[in-house]
Amino acid sequence: MTKVASRGAARQKRHERIRLRVEGSAGRPRLAVFRSLNHIYAQVIDDAAGTTLAAASTLEPSFKGSKQTKVEEAKVVGRLVAERARTAGVEQVVFDRAGFRYHGRLKTLADAARQAGLDF
Repeated sequence: MTKVASRGAARQKRHERIRLRVEGSAGRPRLAVFRSLNHIYAQVIDDAAGTTLAAASTLEPSFKGSKQTKVEEAKVVGRLVAERARTAGVEQVVFDRAGFRYHGRLKTLADAARQAGLDF
């Protein structure tokens, strides 16, 4: 069994394996999520055209100085990205978890995006 140098390298390897199967198209773009230690980022990407249709993250000015937990912020980001995607004309997406486990902040973001009207 091969050993990977770090957790980040292991996640990157999982992400590459996932991206072999997950691809966003014009009809069903990819909802890519990245989770860092302090922030969470979400983008709706059309891989065929190579464009980002909608994006949201905790780096936006509205989150500056907020006293919310990271899970609560992920819920807001999920709602924001879903609303922006719907205004861009996107109803269905493919979820790309980027090698992260589907729990915690990622699951909260995905659930909030579903509640806001995205289908995946």
